[in-house]
Amino acid sequence: MINFDIKNRWSGDVQFTAEIECAESEALSVKLGLAVKRAVKRRANLRAANLAGANLADANLADANLRGANLADADLRDANLADANLADANLRGADLADADLRGADLRGANLADANLRGANLADANLAGADLRGANLAAADLRAAYLAAANLAGANLAGADLRAAKGAELAIAKTRILPEGQIIGWKKCCNGVLVKLRIPAKAKRSHAFGRKCRAEFADVLQVVGAEEGVSQHDGKTVYRKGERVTCDKWSDDWQQECAGGIHFYITREEAEAH
Repeated sequence: MINFDIKNRWSGDVQFTAEIECAESEALSVKLGLAVKRAVKRRANLRAANLAGANLADANLADANLRGANLADADLRDANLADANLADANLRGADLADADLRGADLRGANLADANLRGANLADANLAGADLRGANLAAADLRAAYLAAANLAGANLAGADLRAAKGAELAIAKTRILPEGQIIGWKKCCNGVLVKLRIPAKAKRSHAFGRKCRAEFADVLQVVGAEEGVSQHDGKTVYRKGERVTCDKWSDDWQQECAGGIHFYITREEAEAH
């Protein structure tokens, strides 16, 4: 048995000293995880604690007070965080796959780039949460509160948003494609760039990233060659003055790589693709 201190993320003061059954040589992530489990069992206040990188997979942290805690890059896979207070917590890059976050308070939490695949967030309060780049595929967000949440670049494929509050506005803020005729750019094989006009009547879509797709497009310019050849199928050809139509259009806007003519709004993004 050894003693392990959990410290405040800001002051460095000891908030809780846990007696854990662990070798001194064990990884810090494991020792920290064991200490957190002991602290929660003792109903200790871990508000603003430094728990970055903790191994808390499968941990029972239900009702825990983790407000403002630093849980960046923590392993919380399959953890029980139901009704936990995680308001203003730093969960950037944390792995929360299949975690139970039902009813959790995540107001203002930093969940950027976090893995929430399959997580249960039903009734969770995500008001003002930063979910940029988060993986929310197949997550349960039923009746979750999403007002002012930042979902830019988040993956919501297969997520259940039924009865979610504030979801429409949160998603609307991620929309980058206007109605009417627009200009787009596409990178083809061998670095050839194609300038496209997306007609007003063409269906268009994008998920939560910057890559877009359209039902059909007119080729305005080919840069770097006489014609461009699709990097995707190696056979679709783009020639100036011609219209290119996709084989099978998909109306599922959550699927970034679904059927369509793929493009970016800016030339710089297409060149960097």
